[in-house]
Amino acid sequence: MNPVSIKSFFHSGSNTYSYLVTDNATKSSAIIDPVLDYDAAAGVTSTCSADDILRYAEQQHLTLQWILETHVHADHLSAASYLRERCGAAMATGREISTVQSTFKQIFGLEEFVADGSQFDLLLADGEAIPLGESNIHVMHTPGHTPSCVTFVVNETAAFVGDTIFMPDMGTARCDFPGGDAEQLYASIQKILELPPETELYMCHDYGPNGRECLYKTTVEEQRKSNIHVHQGCAKSEFVAMRNERDATLAMPALILPAVQINIRGGRFPEPESNGVSYLKTPLNVFKK
Repeated sequence: MNPVSIKSFFHSGSNTYSYLVTDNATKSSAIIDPVLDYDAAAGVTSTCSADDILRYAEQQHLTLQWILETHVHADHLSAASYLRERCGAAMATGREISTVQSTFKQIFGLEEFVADGSQFDLLLADGEAIPLGESNIHVMHTPGHTPSCVTFVVNETAAFVGDTIFMPDMGTARCDFPGGDAEQLYASIQKILELPPETELYMCHDYGPNGRECLYKTTVEEQRKSNIHVHQGCAKSEFVAMRNERDATLAMPALILPAVQINIRGGRFPEPESNGVSYLKTPLNVFKK
């Protein structure tokens, strides 16, 4: 029997895949990249997607041990804080989160915000391992899309890559957010592609290019052979030139402004003002190209 079970949850509003990873021997589980539903027009959040994960975990009699974030997402709000309140699991992300927090603290003028990663229970370093029941999760620092991106490798057989790399026909992540770097992304992807060829790679997003159905899983071997951006033999200079040219044409994600303000806080809302309401800021002309 496979020592680990992996259940995917698709959020159609943001084309995000969240995962519930379970050590079968102990029923200990980790939730990876959970989504908080958000109606941008109304400014209303809801927990339907996160509750689907909790409901499944309860039905399967699982013990939720970890809530893991691969990075500060710019395309959806994180449900990590809500899930932590509901199930008591520890929230963890890459230790370079403080770099991202410091950058966006300045962009959003968040004078009272503490940019030290203390919003999370555990900050993870490259090469570190955390237990999941009788299994283990190894941490790979894979910056480039953002400075704090990490890949979670479970039992050396499954890797959750965040936005670092996509399905082979989609390519790779953008690098034009503050702190992004195409050379770093190339190096990070090479680390992932040095994993054994049979290693399964689990995507954070898929958009079904050319009308195909959305998919969430590929392998290192498939990526080496056919990723349209970083297939085997693609030189760093070629990749960096392609990535920078492509990024210059991309619009910002629709939810980047609300998402980042929530996600640097680990999914928490800003402190309510005197009327009991939390507010988000909209900086003008910061992301102007």
